[in-house]
Amino acid sequence: MSENGGAEATVDTGRNGRPAENLLETRNLKMHFPIKAGVLRRTVGHVKAVDGVDLQIRKGETLGLVGESGCGKSTLARLVLRLLEPTEGEVLFEGEDILQYDRKRMLNVRRNMQIIFQDPYASLNPRMSVGNIVAEPLKTHNVSEGSERKKRVQELLEVVGLSPEHYNRYPHEFSGGQRQRIGVARAIALNPRLIICDEPVSALDVSIQAQVVNLLQDLQKEFDLTYVFIAHDLSVVKHISDRVAVMYLGKIVEVADRKDLYGRPRHPYTASLLSAIPVPDPRKERERQRVVLTGDVPSPANPPSGCPFHTRCPRAQDYCVENVPPLEPQESGDHRAACFFPVKEGQKIEEPATSTPYRVE
Repeated sequence: MSENGGAEATVDTGRNGRPAENLLETRNLKMHFPIKAGVLRRTVGHVKAVDGVDLQIRKGETLGLVGESGCGKSTLARLVLRLLEPTEGEVLFEGEDILQYDRKRMLNVRRNMQIIFQDPYASLNPRMSVGNIVAEPLKTHNVSEGSERKKRVQELLEVVGLSPEHYNRYPHEFSGGQRQRIGVARAIALNPRLIICDEPVSALDVSIQAQVVNLLQDLQKEFDLTYVFIAHDLSVVKHISDRVAVMYLGKIVEVADRKDLYGRPRHPYTASLLSAIPVPDPRKERERQRVVLTGDVPSPANPPSGCPFHTRCPRAQDYCVENVPPLEPQESGDHRAACFFPVKEGQKIEEPATSTPYRVE
């Protein structure tokens, strides 16, 4: 990875132990939405939706991004694609900061960066036929025309498990799973290198979720795609991801290899999320200890000082109130967590016995 502005690039290690090249990287990325009030619409504050995110996505991998609703996952996805202009920070695609690109240069980058939206119906124009929807990126980038373009669209429909005969139909004639396949076909039309999957299966039935996830995995192998997979369902994330990043209140609090994060979480927030995953064995489910967090998620318009999680953390101490923990390596160099008092291997997180948020085991 090339250096930018004198900052030293992070060297990551791939699954085979060799250095892995980053396809995309964010540095201190922030998105603070202004809060307007009064007749003059003056800015009286900011909603810190994304607040200093440093993240690396390696070529060919699937990075899972998880967290509670409102933590900034979808906003981060839109910043990476420049659907929103960030307040501060850098977005490096193949080593170059795309935030400095003008409209013409950005158009070329967009061929390699696509998104699959959460709602498979709202993301499709109901007045356009399926053929025109899938052909739209081809038209925008002047890729083929006439019968050649139609043939390409029909091939894409077949690739995602639909029939070429669906070319002239409209979105309302399809089921939710089929509509999401149309969205997938549109996303891969230009042979992109990176696809942001913004909760692509959360609106689907469980059986259809499995089909779409399997389709995404097959497409990744066939076209050498890189995914950022945003989801609430930790079981789905575990199934599809190579690495997982956990987000809380606009910040990344833990990132690690899938096996390492699910087997040995270091951040108390990650441990609480994993404890909510049901175990299919009833006996083990009765024996396991559930970590239930107290209190509500703080408002991103008025985040707490110090560690953003300290108001709900069962391990918080006074030091956490005033100091922000860095996202630093744990025992494994590729496992990073932002916590002054991380969970140790084999150590349980106990729920606080009193209403105070500060407790030490």
